[in-house]
Amino acid sequence: MRMKIREIDLKLEIPKSTVHEIVHDTLGYRKVSARWVPKMLTEDHKLQRVEISQRLLQRCQQDNGDEDTTHIGVGPGGDFLANNNFFDNLITGDETWVHLNTPETKRDSMT
Repeated sequence: MRMKIREIDLKLEIPKSTVHEIVHDTLGYRKVSARWVPKMLTEDHKLQRVEISQRLLQRCQQDNGDEDTTHIGVGPGGDFLANNNFFDNLITGDETWVHLNTPETKRDSMT
């Protein structure tokens, strides 16, 4: 969904400068091709996300012994069963895709 800064400030009834600060400084978005997109992740950020994901997966697998489990899929080690309580207490943020290749910028793709 695309929204302009002006649309957000009118809807939330807060100053345009505050909306811009939140979008740019707090959320780390920048304007590319007339759209706000997240900045590219650094190698350190990517590593942190992989490590956190691995710890969450380990925690999920440790909780398999409980009676109150739910099937959530099949992975390299077989079926994953997760304790419902584990997922009830999990909070996530926005979705970020991590690619194995470096995506081209719009300028690079034009050449």
